[in-house]
Amino acid sequence: MSSSSPLAAIDQARAVADAVLYEGYLLYPYRASATKNRMRWQFGVLMPAAFPEEHSSSVTQLLVEPGLHTTLHLRVRFLQVQARTVEVDGAAVPSVTIDDSDWTSWDEAVEQEVDAVLRFADLLAGDNVVPFTVAGGVTSERLSEDACVVRTRWPLVGQLRLRADALPGPYGASRLTVELVNTSEWSGTDRDEALRHALIAAHTVMSVSPGKFVSMVDPPEWAKPAVAECHNRHTWPVLIGDDDTVLSSPIILYDYPAIAEESAGELFDGLEIDEILSLRTMALTDEEKREARATDPRAAEIVDRVDAMPPELLDRLHGTIRYLRSVEQQEDKPWWDPGADASVDPDTDSVIVSGVRVARGSRVRLRPGKKRADAQDMFLAGREATVQAVLHDVDGDLHLAVTLDGDLDPAYGRFRYFACEEVEPL
Repeated sequence: MSSSSPLAAIDQARAVADAVLYEGYLLYPYRASATKNRMRWQFGVLMPAAFPEEHSSSVTQLLVEPGLHTTLHLRVRFLQVQARTVEVDGAAVPSVTIDDSDWTSWDEAVEQEVDAVLRFADLLAGDNVVPFTVAGGVTSERLSEDACVVRTRWPLVGQLRLRADALPGPYGASRLTVELVNTSEWSGTDRDEALRHALIAAHTVMSVSPGKFVSMVDPPEWAKPAVAECHNRHTWPVLIGDDDTVLSSPIILYDYPAIAEESAGELFDGLEIDEILSLRTMALTDEEKREARATDPRAAEIVDRVDAMPPELLDRLHGTIRYLRSVEQQEDKPWWDPGADASVDPDTDSVIVSGVRVARGSRVRLRPGKKRADAQDMFLAGREATVQAVLHDVDGDLHLAVTLDGDLDPAYGRFRYFACEEVEPL
């Protein structure tokens, strides 16, 4: 089940972690002049404490089932802003063209990683602090006799604050708390200036050896009360790879996230569809593409990759089916016809809910789940209803068709539909 080593497990998580690291780094149309690219860095930004409008720390809490002599390996990853300034005769300018090459003043970013290894026994013994620093620096690149590019990074200072608390009960689990704090010294009110002293897109990859983490999305029954008491602030932990590795991300993900194999490369916008962004980038004018290439080397890579994309690769982005299951067609009846399966009868079928058999005519109280798409269902919480049918969908899941007390007569056939876990038998 476990990876060959904790560091190997962390390395295997890199593809997904990189997508988190660069989410929103630069948005279509990938030009510095675009309005959306003048207000950057939205995810996982840990500002210096002196900038009160935004937070300076994140907290991850999750459950761990450690083994004997367990070791926790952590890798904190973030971007450090690097100001790229074009200068002509010693004065900063927005852009310059040298030998048909465009150079633009722009804030780039440098990837940074901080590794830490701690014994779980030390975490259980009390608070642990791991300080870290990231150096600043200035480099200069001469473009011509009177023009140059100056790249400047400002030093960053931070801390990892960790502890573990053993949970009562027979399961041997512990609650792990990891706080990442930006302790850099800075004062001012300008956000762009504060960003140069911030940890950008900060996230943590953690691995335990031996041992495993408990899913925060779908915990086992015994762990649900303890999971509900975990406090996560500005970050969210999900299992990645095996159960011994977790990615704590500033973007909420489900367990075991993965990069689609059809994706040809980063587009910096996981909320969009690769095909749409690729087609939009293809449609940019030559002048727009030239400006994008001058904005950032990563933008240039996107434009060049899309321009060279063969038709068969673009076809792969159009869509794919991940999972199929066979459906046996009976006689000449279509698979979607309820009468095609004599083993299913909404009027007589039943289901066990909280140890009680629920069928047509059963009385229930509605407890709509928080993940329901219809926001109006929140107004039905606590209402009593009568089950009119137990239904099977094409995926094999069960649903209850109900009528509310005081609503339309059931004869109208107007029902509301809820999952079995969204009702409470009366």
